[in-house]
Amino acid sequence: MIDVFEMQYEELLELLSSWGEPSYRADQIWSWIYRSLVVQANEMHNLPRELRRRLEESLGWQVLWPVDRLLSGDGLTEKVLFHLHDEETIESVLMRYEERRTVCVSTQVGCPVGCSFCATGQSGFKRNLTAGEILAQVLHFARGLAPAGAHITNVVFMGMGEPLMNYDATWEAIRRLNDHRGFNLGARHFTISTAGWVPGIRDMAQEKQAVGLGISLHATNDELRNQLVPLNRRYPLAVLTRACREYTRKTRRRITFEYALMDGVNDTPAHAKELAELTQGLLRHVNLIPLNPTSECEYRPSRKDRIERFRRALEASGVPCTLRISRGVDIQAGCGQLRARSRDRTRVEPNS
Repeated sequence: MIDVFEMQYEELLELLSSWGEPSYRADQIWSWIYRSLVVQANEMHNLPRELRRRLEESLGWQVLWPVDRLLSGDGLTEKVLFHLHDEETIESVLMRYEERRTVCVSTQVGCPVGCSFCATGQSGFKRNLTAGEILAQVLHFARGLAPAGAHITNVVFMGMGEPLMNYDATWEAIRRLNDHRGFNLGARHFTISTAGWVPGIRDMAQEKQAVGLGISLHATNDELRNQLVPLNRRYPLAVLTRACREYTRKTRRRITFEYALMDGVNDTPAHAKELAELTQGLLRHVNLIPLNPTSECEYRPSRKDRIERFRRALEASGVPCTLRISRGVDIQAGCGQLRARSRDRTRVEPNS
């Protein structure tokens, strides 16, 4: 039995054709799934009863089971832990802003990169997610927002895993969510964040869709970055920045460099000047993010005075930057933290 969220439109069309159904039924079903956000065929009221029965019996309708949910004290950040069919778990986060509702999704169970400050990296790598498992995270939160008339405005691939190491599934999820026949979220409302997987950056440079690219940089020299982001040993900064220059030259799109500020580690004015020199000549923007620490992490977020000195030094060097407020610290919204806390919990069925 194939899960409906793993089906491409053409596969659905082919299945319906084999059943003798007219092609327009595929558009109707696609709209029910990705616009009306239904999770059962019997809710598709403009389909014949026999077709609804056949769909219900022939297809699976759920790839994620929510088993834990935390809401921040201000009510703006919601984190959900999902069980998958093989009992593995992943996390997703919904962040509400004044004008935006952003979903941060996972692309892998665990992560092979092993960043020293990240709970996911510390837990090891299990497997890639499928396209259906990725996009189902977005649809879960979209269904929760729908009763209030609200919609997902942005999707960021910054959760568990290295999305460019699961390239095909990540891009299939984007294409499905971008499809005008269904969810219809514009390409510019997606951002893929990578720890520096250079082959994926080069692949992204060939894509026609204007999906945003973020680089989780966090260090301005190879010695420190080798310590924080072990992938740097394979693709050191000279190789990474060369790929970034190729990307901006081919796409004319800006790269966002994400920089987690860690107290006394990477947050001096000298580091800021190195960051400016490292990215000189690129179409660039830097997001400064105070570290969201894990209990096992030896690093701590930078103090406000150090953050301000770093920001001023960066701006004085001509680098546009934004200081991002850490969301959901009180609910362990940092990547992998809820999963680590709930690793031994038993699976429960969702109420939705």
